[in-house]
This record gives sequence, C-alpha cells and structure tokens, in this order.
Amino acid sequence: QVQLVESGGGLVQAGGSLRLSCEASGSIFSINAMGWYRQAPGKQRELVATIISGRSTNYADSVKGRFTISRDNAKNTAYLQMNSLKPEDTAVYYCNVKVQLSADATLYMYWGRGTQVTVSS
Repeated sequence: QVQLVESGGGLVQAGGSLRLSCEASGSIFSINAMGWYRQAPGKQRELVATIISGRSTNYADSVKGRFTISRDNAKNTAYLQMNSLKPEDTAVYYCNVKVQLSADATLYMYWGRGTQVTVSS
C-alpha cells in the first residue's frame, strides 16, 4: 500500500558528497516520521538519521555534523545530504517511514529497498 523509492546513491571518493532522496507514495493519510538506516557488509542495520513532522531530527554520533536529514512534506520526500564522506560510510542506505493510513491514529512502518553508497579511499 505504501512504497518507498530511494535514489542518489553511487560511488564517491572520501571527502565527497552525495544526496539521497526517498519518495513515499500510496494512500498515506499523514507521515509521522521519516528516517534513514544503513547496513554495511557483515554488520547489522543501524539508524543514521530521523526526522519527525515537527522537523525535530536525530543523528547517529558517527554522522553528526556531516549528514543532514530534511523533509519536503508536500512531496512526501526525505533527503539525506551526506558531506565529508568516509570509507566507513559505505553501506546500503534504507529509507523508512512511519505513517497513518487513515484518520485512525495507528502508525505503520514501511521500508525502502535501499540504495548503495560506496566511498573509496
């Protein structure tokens, strides 16, 4: 019912930048929160950044000061601006959303399929 499409991944050199986008589509009543997670080879998926409807944000310590999450409510889209990238940032990045599907207050979580970010040394 809800689909997330990530884009913007790719290969960059250390110190470079990328901007990821996540567009949510479907019968969404409202979006409570959007966020980004990442999973490196052999590692568990970890939270990178989240943003709620009131624009409050949270960041993993490893990316704070380098990454910025933002949200365009009109487009149901979240962005992750990644600056000063490091090889350790190499991972598949996944978008998630918490949404209401109706006027009922129940929240549901959905995941995108992920986009690869590779940072070379």
